[in-house]
Amino acid sequence: MRRREFIVGLCSASACSKAAFAQRASEGRQYRISYLALAPGEDGTLMNDFSERLHELGLVRGHNLTLVYRSAEGRPERLSHLANELLESHPDVLVAGFGTLAAKAAKEATTTVPVIFGDVGDPVGAGLVASLNRPGGNVTGLSTQGADLAGKRLQLLQEVSGAAKIFGVLLNPQTPLAALALDQLRAAAEKAGTDLKVFEITAGDQLVSQVEAAANAGVAALMAVDDPLMMSLVAQLAQLAQKHRLPTLSSTRVFTEAGGLISYGPDRRKAFRRAAEYAYRIISGMNPADLAVEQPTMFEMVINLKTAATLGVTIPPTLLARADEVIE
Repeated sequence: MRRREFIVGLCSASACSKAAFAQRASEGRQYRISYLALAPGEDGTLMNDFSERLHELGLVRGHNLTLVYRSAEGRPERLSHLANELLESHPDVLVAGFGTLAAKAAKEATTTVPVIFGDVGDPVGAGLVASLNRPGGNVTGLSTQGADLAGKRLQLLQEVSGAAKIFGVLLNPQTPLAALALDQLRAAAEKAGTDLKVFEITAGDQLVSQVEAAANAGVAALMAVDDPLMMSLVAQLAQLAQKHRLPTLSSTRVFTEAGGLISYGPDRRKAFRRAAEYAYRIISGMNPADLAVEQPTMFEMVINLKTAATLGVTIPPTLLARADEVIE
C-alpha cells in the first residue's frame, strides 16, 4: 500500500470512529471505564490527567461516563482481586495505571475486555503484547521506556560527578523493569569504566537504611529506578539525598520539585492523556489489537539548583544549557 493511501485509510477509520461515537452519544449511551492502580493516591495524580483528556473528548464523568477506581495501595498481592472486582461491573475498557504489575494483573483477569496500560517499561518482555507494532489480543497502551534510557541517566550523573568511578542504583527487584534497567546500566558502566553498587528496596520502610547504606558505601551519586513503590517515595528520597549530601537522579520531575537534584524521563502526564485517547478510540469501535504500543520520543530534564547548592555540587554549564527547566 502506498503511504498516501495508508494515511487516507487512517483518516477514514478515525472519522468513522468519531461518527460512531457521536451517534451513540446522541442516543444517550453510557460508558464505563475501570482504572486499576498499584501506587497509592494515583486517583489524585495520573488518573486526573486521564480523566481530564476524556472530558475534552466528550466523555464526562457523571454525564455519559462512569469512571471507577481501585488501588492496591502499594500491595501487589491485591491486584488480581481488584482487577476481577472491577470486571464484575462489565466496563467498556479496563485501564492499568503506572507500572507493569497492574497491567499484568489486568491482562490475566480478562481476554475479552480491552485493556490499556498507561506506563509499562517493557511490554513485550513482560508478555503483555506480542509486539509493539502489532499488540494482538485485547491489550495495548503506552510504554515510557526509551532505548538505553537508563544508560543516558547514568551519563548525566557522570557529568555532575566528574571523575568519580562508583555509582549507586536504588531499585525494587520485584518490578519487571528493574532487570531491564540494570542490564542497561551495567552495559553503560562497563563502557565508561565505572562501577555500580545496587541497593534494593521492596517496601517503603527500607528506604532510609538503603540510602544510608549507599552514602556509607562511598558512591558518588545515586540513581533511582522508578516503579510504583519508588514513585510513592520520591519526596522522602529527595529529603534523604539532601541529608546525606548524595546527588541523586530520578525519572520523574516530581522528584526535583520535591528537592531532588535531577530528573530525566518522559512526561508521564502526557502519557496518561494519550491513554485516554486510546480508551476513546476503543470505545468508538477500534480494536486494541490494531493500536500499536506507543513509545516516548521526547524526554524532559529538570535540574534543581537550590539542591545543587545544598549538596555543594557544581552543575556544568553545558548540562544546564540542555535542561528543559531549572529550579532556582
